Amino acid sequence: MLFHLLSPFAHDFILFNLFRYITFRTAGALGTSLLICFLFGPKLIAWLKSKQGEGQPIRADGPETHLKKKGTPTMGGLMILVAVLASTLLWAELSNLYVWIVMFVTLGFGLVGFADDYRKLTRRSHHGVSGKARLAIQIAIALLAVLAIVELAPPAQATALAVPFVKDFMPQLGWLFIAFATFVIVGASNAVNLTDGLDGLATVPVMIVALCFGIISYLVGNLVFANYLQIHHVPGAGELAVFCGALVGACLGFLWYNAPPAQVFMGDTGSLSLGSAIGTVAVIIKHELVLAIIGGLFVVETLSVIIQVVSFKLTGKRVFRMAPLHHHFEKLGWSEPTVVIRFWIIACILGLVGLSTLKLR
Repeated sequence: MLFHLLSPFAHDFILFNLFRYITFRTAGALGTSLLICFLFGPKLIAWLKSKQGEGQPIRADGPETHLKKKGTPTMGGLMILVAVLASTLLWAELSNLYVWIVMFVTLGFGLVGFADDYRKLTRRSHHGVSGKARLAIQIAIALLAVLAIVELAPPAQATALAVPFVKDFMPQLGWLFIAFATFVIVGASNAVNLTDGLDGLATVPVMIVALCFGIISYLVGNLVFANYLQIHHVPGAGELAVFCGALVGACLGFLWYNAPPAQVFMGDTGSLSLGSAIGTVAVIIKHELVLAIIGGLFVVETLSVIIQVVSFKLTGKRVFRMAPLHHHFEKLGWSEPTVVIRFWIIACILGLVGLSTLKLR
């Protein structure tokens, strides 16, 4: 909004020229979303407490240390959603359709998560909307987004898959790419949801992924930098750096209240929307495989659940003491802060490895 309002007057007021720069608007979006969380976070938490009573239902079969979290409100993802969407609307170039696609997916998955959280609270159970119904809606939203992305992308890139560490090699997948990209968005959303089991555990890794993708979006969207790094150029993708900046700021602001011991949980409202956001950005900038590297922590957490379920169904035995993986380490005796901080360190390392794909070709 500010771009459209102020940049036309750049010739008369030199200060307004700053609004033409993606880097400046990215910093503005980050600061704005952070400020929104700080200003409205306490009021939202107080309101959620007044409405939810006993707070998020705690699983009886979970780690015993989680029982002390009873009464903590959930749906804190509303704070993230409002901060991200408001900041993006304020600072992004709204004529860019990629921005609208990412916001559509983020809001859509956020509403699915909200319905799931609401059902859990009203039924006083950790079972929300049925898995089949939730998955069907997620696939529908992701599919619509992917079809729009393919339509907007340059013809040579529309259904091509970029391979990290290799230059000038983008195999054409045809219609298979649409299924693959839909899987990336839905998979990323549910992977973040599975990881969100401890105070602050999912928030920082999402922030790291958003920061990395903000950098990559800017580079991919800039023809000069893309040619220098010998990576594919996606016209218009640079504007997604503003969205990623808003995402980083919102996660940072939410972490203020979600740091151990958490005052509020993000719930499915937050985890599903955050995962879908980074998945959609990855598809637009053609870095779907790099998402599996930078977001490797989410991949491992998801695989631990799959392995646990398959092993139990086939052999009747469990590989882990409890899945997802973070609960396994809790069962081994690791304290919650130890698990969270060590997983954060792993996420940082994976982020650096993912960024290295820009140059190692």
